[in-house]
Amino acid sequence: MLKPSMLALLAAPLFAGGFFLQLGNPEANPEARKLNAVLLVQAAGCHDPATAEVTAIAIGLINGERRTIPLQVAKLSSAGTYALTQQWPRDGKWVIEITARNSTQFTNTLVAAGADGIDRLHPKLSMKPFTAADIEAMLE
Repeated sequence: MLKPSMLALLAAPLFAGGFFLQLGNPEANPEARKLNAVLLVQAAGCHDPATAEVTAIAIGLINGERRTIPLQVAKLSSAGTYALTQQWPRDGKWVIEITARNSTQFTNTLVAAGADGIDRLHPKLSMKPFTAADIEAMLE
């Protein structure tokens, strides 16, 4: 039988807040709109969002050729808020990998992109790095 003190230790991670990325519509943010952003990214969770370092890459297939493009992420005036502009070709199928780190935490998000834009409603989120298989599955 578990003692109450052991139950408290087991339950602690459930209440200990995380670190994650929220994706949003850039049309809802005047700064992002001014940049012609295609995606709004918000670092969230139990941390100081101003300390988050956010990076992104586009991984895609064009005519069967795989390409990886480092992306510039624009930091907006609201703490932990970033804008991403279209920096990859509109042709082909793409996965945008967005990674965030603060002093002790890591999170990343995959989002599909293509000729119809970014599918921000169906991202894949994880606090562990994605594998090549995760990315390949989204490119299929």
